[in-house]
Amino acid sequence: MQISIVVPLYNEAESLPELCSWIDTVMKTNSFSYEMIFVNDGSKDNSWEVLQELKNKYSFIKAISFARNYGKSAALHEGFQKAEGDVVITMDADLQDSPDEIPELYRMITEDNYDLVSGWKQKRFDPISKTIPTKLYNAATRALSGVYLHDFNCGLKAYKKEVVKTIRLYGEMHRYIPVQAKWNGFSKIGEKVVQHQSRKYGVTKFGLERFLYGFLDLLSITFVQTFGKRPMHLFGGLGILSFFSGTIITLWLIGEKLYNIANQLKYRNVTDNPLFYLALVAIILGVQLFLAGFLGELMVTNSDKTTQYQIKEEIA
Repeated sequence: MQISIVVPLYNEAESLPELCSWIDTVMKTNSFSYEMIFVNDGSKDNSWEVLQELKNKYSFIKAISFARNYGKSAALHEGFQKAEGDVVITMDADLQDSPDEIPELYRMITEDNYDLVSGWKQKRFDPISKTIPTKLYNAATRALSGVYLHDFNCGLKAYKKEVVKTIRLYGEMHRYIPVQAKWNGFSKIGEKVVQHQSRKYGVTKFGLERFLYGFLDLLSITFVQTFGKRPMHLFGGLGILSFFSGTIITLWLIGEKLYNIANQLKYRNVTDNPLFYLALVAIILGVQLFLAGFLGELMVTNSDKTTQYQIKEEIA
């Protein structure tokens, strides 16, 4: 199979028939072999019923329905697990991503040998309340990750199958798939200017809080990728530094007192010096940090509970 198209959705019943028809036309025009994998993220409208009806019309449809709303990252994660195509393409279900972009995205993966191609909505039909935070978010992500894309949050992306099988998605991590791909060794990441359609049905499902959560997830993924497999390097290193700093200060205070006594100079007890208590705190903190690093090493072989989602129904 050439292409798997993964579409997460939440309350998008109105747009689904038009989206399926549009994709089907593009695929048949280009003679692609493909499948569409819809992941219903706990929709409260009749999205699931619409998908069941569409399955009777389009044999290429597969669908998963979550028992509740887990978020876009969870939906993409499950879709990626089901994908069988050599190239995996993601897009949103609200018709703001154009299926007409698929052939060129596919070509860039198969002929130009990109590991990942991200869409760039250079001209957006969004209010300024979304465009300004998006620009700031993208700039921060480029600076911290070293992946130079203009639009990390664009839902329209294409991947080699190997890429989506090696990443873990939870929280708001779907925004950082290019970052995870790079850190997993897939360094040939491209970008394509894509058309941004104005929303035809319904309203946006995302508020401004997504930028705060997204930034916190960026810090989290940066930390995990850097120290996730070797927490002792961070906590142990800081612990040793803190412990020896406190120890050296304590020894210096004791040595100073003994020197003054030996030379019959004025002195005060070590415990009367506030610096002693700061040194004591540093020693205790150092021990705690070292133990945290040790426990982190024991927990590195953690479970995959962060990516277990309750599936209510499934269409194969």
